[in-house]
Amino acid sequence: MSDATTPEVSAPDAPALDPFAVALGTLPGVASVIMERDERILHANRGDLAALMTVLRHDARFAFEQCMDVCGVDWPQREERFDVVYNLLSVTRNDRLRVIVSTDETASVPSVTGIWPGTAWWEREVFDLFGVTFDGLADHRRIVSDYGFEGHPLRKDFPLTGHVELRYDEEQKRVVYEKVALTQEFRNFDFLSPWEAMTTLPGDEKAHRPATSAPAVKP
Repeated sequence: MSDATTPEVSAPDAPALDPFAVALGTLPGVASVIMERDERILHANRGDLAALMTVLRHDARFAFEQCMDVCGVDWPQREERFDVVYNLLSVTRNDRLRVIVSTDETASVPSVTGIWPGTAWWEREVFDLFGVTFDGLADHRRIVSDYGFEGHPLRKDFPLTGHVELRYDEEQKRVVYEKVALTQEFRNFDFLSPWEAMTTLPGDEKAHRPATSAPAVKP
């Protein structure tokens, strides 16, 4: 187990941490800090997220004034299958930081709308597409999918066909929703071009014929 004041590194050959990343690792609520592709990635404890984000926003040492984006990632094989990712920008220091917190299908993530009010739109989007709820978010209405949509379409276990389909009904003169009805069986395609899919061509059999001896010439 690593020391609580030292940020963890995920792999022995991971890039060395700079002093700023080391300072991030000393903050309460930080599980680890790593460098990946010259970017700092901070993994935070879910329960400490709001307090940690407040420090990152208001502490002059960090000064991440803007939250540029909030998005989600689904890892179905994990117990806490969802990552909620916050991309922060410091205009003062011209620096960026990615903060990641994990959760499952039932536990709520603390909302950061009290720190960056504009993140309400993105938190609603993560809720709509992944089903992650946010503790403190005042509005959990869907923002991308339609009203009455069933399920969360960016989950890896969401069916490719969806659950419902819509069409215009000429008799009712309106758009109607119905259960998905496949008109043909689901097929798998190899996506090869016609030339790549053709393993043999007419005439190829001649190249594989056994050689025949030439007829004897009469004297």
